Amino acid sequence: MATGRPFEVVVFGASGFTGQYVVQEVARVAGEDELRGSLRWAVAGRNREKLQAAVDKAAEKLGKKELKSDVGIILCDVSDPSSLANMAKQAAIVLNCVGPYRFFGEPVVKACVENGTSCIDISGEPQFLEGMYLNYNDKAAEKGVYIIGSCGFDSIPADMGVLYTRNSLKGTLTAVESFLTVKSGPQGSCIHDGTWKSAIHGFADQGSLKKIRRQIGHKPLPVTGRKLKRRGALFYSNELKQYSIPFMGSDVSVVKRTQHYLHTDLKETPVQYAAYATVGGLGTVIKLMFAGLLFLMLVKFNFGRKLLLKYPEFFSGGHFTKEGPTEKQVTTFVLR
Repeated sequence: MATGRPFEVVVFGASGFTGQYVVQEVARVAGEDELRGSLRWAVAGRNREKLQAAVDKAAEKLGKKELKSDVGIILCDVSDPSSLANMAKQAAIVLNCVGPYRFFGEPVVKACVENGTSCIDISGEPQFLEGMYLNYNDKAAEKGVYIIGSCGFDSIPADMGVLYTRNSLKGTLTAVESFLTVKSGPQGSCIHDGTWKSAIHGFADQGSLKKIRRQIGHKPLPVTGRKLKRRGALFYSNELKQYSIPFMGSDVSVVKRTQHYLHTDLKETPVQYAAYATVGGLGTVIKLMFAGLLFLMLVKFNFGRKLLLKYPEFFSGGHFTKEGPTEKQVTTFVLR
């Protein structure tokens, strides 16, 4: 990690929906770590007032009038390479919260690699993740920095879950299936439309992902034991007593890349992996089928994508909104 820089951690996009939660968590950890020494950290973005408001809100959440450790403020814009370079030069690690990453992520990665700064993001977009691996892996290695994507719901539970399961078994783990079940509290639940946007553009541009994978050129991993049979596009899970579908996030992509590294570089036995999500009973399945068909038809055309982007709440049945979940909804959102 780069030393001798003003800040150990910089949260980029700190005033955004996700960035504010990251700021609150960094502030909490920094407060707990004051006995060892104050964490030198900063927030970064386009608007000074909004950045200060994010810091003040974090202090309020912690029950403090203000944060004890000084929090720096860096003004920068993802469309301004010089400002990104200035941010990167001041940090050992940048936590990038500005998405969708397929549009705004690479300039941050480029600035960090060129200036010897490690970068972490929460992207769940396979095209971005694998594209950054293709374009910057060797450069990052030369600089001695880490570019780590998908450090959020996509895909820490999947990737670390497979490793935890493997390490907990006495025998040889050959395959894992995961099932995602979402349960909301009395406040209900919804998801910020940033995820919706990523899904729309990802489905519309699947050809680019295939091209990137061909360029990376990873050979298929060997199969140990029985080959994991992929389930259908819709099936009834006897284990969970619910209908299920393949999980459309980046989990499989991330786990596969990890397993490829472990097999190629460390000569470990690769683990097969498949990810699914439960959708409930027959009534939910019927609604999902109609919504899915409409989505797939619209996403193929430019005008259809514009409609999907403009009215996320309508086309997702209220699951995705421009405002995102309230704080009460966030605290009662459970994943199993």
